[in-house]
Amino acid sequence: MAEMTTLETLLEMGFGRNRAEKAVANTGNQGIEQAMDWIAAHEDDPDIDEPYVAPVANVLGGHGDSLSSSQQPLEGADEGMQGSSDIGNESKKPMTEEEKQEQVKRLEELMRVKQAERRERERAEELDREKSRRKQGQELQQIRQKLQDDEMKKMAESRRREKMEDKMARQRVKEKIARDREERAQKFGGGGASCTVTTAQPTQPSPTSPTSQGPPPSKKEYDESRIQVRLLDGSTINAVFKAQEPLAAVRVYVQVNGNTPEGQDFTLLSPYPRHVYTELDMEKPLKELGLVPSAVLVVAKK
Repeated sequence: MAEMTTLETLLEMGFGRNRAEKAVANTGNQGIEQAMDWIAAHEDDPDIDEPYVAPVANVLGGHGDSLSSSQQPLEGADEGMQGSSDIGNESKKPMTEEEKQEQVKRLEELMRVKQAERRERERAEELDREKSRRKQGQELQQIRQKLQDDEMKKMAESRRREKMEDKMARQRVKEKIARDREERAQKFGGGGASCTVTTAQPTQPSPTSPTSQGPPPSKKEYDESRIQVRLLDGSTINAVFKAQEPLAAVRVYVQVNGNTPEGQDFTLLSPYPRHVYTELDMEKPLKELGLVPSAVLVVAKK
């Protein structure tokens, strides 16, 4: 079977002459497989179908000499190719149509294999790039999740610490109220007994006339106040406070012993005459606010 040249084979396969010539020239006419590999690798080049221009070497001292010297090898090569072609034509019989079709089919199959290998290689490279992107995304997500978990832990620790501090503050208030109750109980216990002894003896009327009596007795000084507090749900609680205790002590007592919802901000007011107590009033003693010896206060939402 007569063999075709690489260029002729490419032309028989349907490739354009410019593309075929470039493939042969750039692969050094090493064979059809190398030429087809080059075409498969450069088929997306924008200038692949432009006429092939052989490189021209520039030599210092004259462009004309360099051009003529560069053209001589090409012409010699063309003549050599023409001579070899003539010799081949003389020594070999031309290929029949069936032989040409068989060789074209074989080369087309080779081309399909090469293209399939290239697509498989590109698919594998794309899969590797996708795996790399996914891995980077997972690492970034893990970093974000760790930062979020650390932030949530800090917030939980802060809330736990705040609750502990609030619990300790409430405990201190309860202990203070318990001590105050104990002191009042001790004080009222002694006073009650003395009052009982005193009231057991009836008083004798004075024989003197009203005009002979001394000056009227002075106003009694009270050192305690009995406070009744009406809560938000209508129920009431009662407690006894010292006259010099601030109104804030009553508010703390309501916070601890009342049924006010946790976190509910409220204030105190006198129903008659109506007076809403401010934060400044909370620091004033009960006696100064006129809440001695007894008073009724109402809890109101802010």
